[in-house]
Amino acid sequence: MRTESVLDIFGKLLIENLRDQSIDYFDKLVQGEWKAPSLQSLQTELKTFNEDQLDILRRAFISSLDSGLHDFLFKLQEVNEDGIRIIINEQNLADLSDGLHGELFTEDGWLKRFSRYQNNEE
Repeated sequence: MRTESVLDIFGKLLIENLRDQSIDYFDKLVQGEWKAPSLQSLQTELKTFNEDQLDILRRAFISSLDSGLHDFLFKLQEVNEDGIRIIINEQNLADLSDGLHGELFTEDGWLKRFSRYQNNEE
């Protein structure tokens, strides 16, 4: 059994609670499942798109989300030198990786191991 590394603890948290929950939110928005009054107009407008258009919107949303995660992780690695650090179990996250942003996309990266949505096509 593989012991979860500090990088994996952070990656799993990021992927499950930011990426996957954001995709779930988008999907529920498109399906009109949210009851918040502030979302009713947007959900109504989304119903005017056909299935192909919604697929394009979803892929663009996921691509934007992944780009934001990548850029955030890249910046987090950069600002480590300025004293902005994430410490998990007394270990500095940025010191454990040669590039946090690269932890997302490898064959055994965070997206592959922790996301319910394996690629932008799902």
